[in-house]
Amino acid sequence: MKKVGVLTGGGDCPGLNATIRAVVRKGITEYNYEMCGILAGWKGLIEGNIKEFDMRNVSGILHTGGTIIGTSRTNPFREDNKGDPERILENIKKFNLDAIVAIGGEDTQGVAYKLSQMGVNVVGVPKTIDNDLPGTDYTFGFDTAVNIAVEAIDRIHTTAESHNRVMVVEVMGRHAGWIATHAGIAGGADLILIPEKPIVMEEVYTTIKKRHSRGKNFSIVVVSEGIKLPVEDKEDEEHVLQSTKKDSFGHVMLGGVGSILANMIEKGTGFESRCTVLGHIQRGGTPTAFDRILSTRFGIAAIDLIHKGEFGKIVVLKGNEIKSIDLKEVMGHFKLVDDYWYDLAKVFFG
Repeated sequence: MKKVGVLTGGGDCPGLNATIRAVVRKGITEYNYEMCGILAGWKGLIEGNIKEFDMRNVSGILHTGGTIIGTSRTNPFREDNKGDPERILENIKKFNLDAIVAIGGEDTQGVAYKLSQMGVNVVGVPKTIDNDLPGTDYTFGFDTAVNIAVEAIDRIHTTAESHNRVMVVEVMGRHAGWIATHAGIAGGADLILIPEKPIVMEEVYTTIKKRHSRGKNFSIVVVSEGIKLPVEDKEDEEHVLQSTKKDSFGHVMLGGVGSILANMIEKGTGFESRCTVLGHIQRGGTPTAFDRILSTRFGIAAIDLIHKGEFGKIVVLKGNEIKSIDLKEVMGHFKLVDDYWYDLAKVFFG
C-alpha cells in the first residue's frame, strides 16, 4: 500500500482545504492509499511533524479558508540550511512516504523541483492569490482575492462620491498586477497602477483632473503593492516596503505604497485623497465557488498523477482542461499582466 503526504507552503489562501480534501478522499476511496498531512509545510517534513489522515480529517472543510495542516515560509535550501534537505530525505524514509503533493506558489514549487532532482516523488499544485505562477491560466485563491477586492471597491465608491474624494485602494500581488487589473476592471476603477507598467505621476494627475473637469468629483485608483514610485533626489524608482527584513526565500515585505500615492495625488491635483489598504483580508475566509471547483480539480489531478507514477510535475489549468507540465517550466520567472488586459482596462480610465 502506497503512503502519500500532502503539504501546504507559503502564504495561506482560500481553496487550500478544498485541495487537501480532494487529494485525501480520492487517495483513500479509489486508490486505497495511506494518506497523511505534513504539518506547517516543508518545516513539518524537516522536523518529522506528520499526521495520519482518514476521511474524518477532511470532512466539512470544503468551504473553509486557511489550511488544516498549517503552513510556513520554510526554505530547506537556504544558504544556512544546516542539513535540512538531508533531514527531509531521512524523514521521507522514516515515515515510508512514497510520494508528496506540494501545494503552493513559486517558492514551494521551487523546493519541490529541487527535491525531485534528488529523487523525491513529488507532484505540485499551483496556489497563490497573486496568479503569477507561469504555466497555468489561473491559480486557485486568485478568484476569491479578486472578489474580495471588488466588494471593497464597490463600498469605497459610495464614500468617495459622498465626500468628493480620490480614493486609492491598495491590493496585494507582489510584482504582478493581476489582482489590481481584474479587480479594477470589475470594480469600475478610474485608474489602475501595476508593476508591469511604468508610473508617470504627471499622467496620473492629468487623468484625474480630466475626470473632474467632466463633473466627476471623485475617483477610484486601484494600485498594486509592488509598483515603483519616483523618489526625490534619485534617478531610479523604488518599491515601498513595510520591512526590509527578508524571509527564508529572500523576499522583502511590500506594502504601504497606497498612502504615499494618495499624498502625492492630493499634492499634485489639489483634490482630497485617502487610501484603503486591503491587506490580508484578501487571503482569508470562504473561497468562491470557482476556487472550490478549481482546487478540487487540481487535487484530483495531482493524486491521479501519483497513481500513474508521473512525478516531477505540476498540475495546471489550460483553457477549461486540467493538464500537467514539468515543475522545471514554472521555475525562475513570473507570469505578468500582458497588454491585452491592461489595454482593456485603459478604455475606462478617467
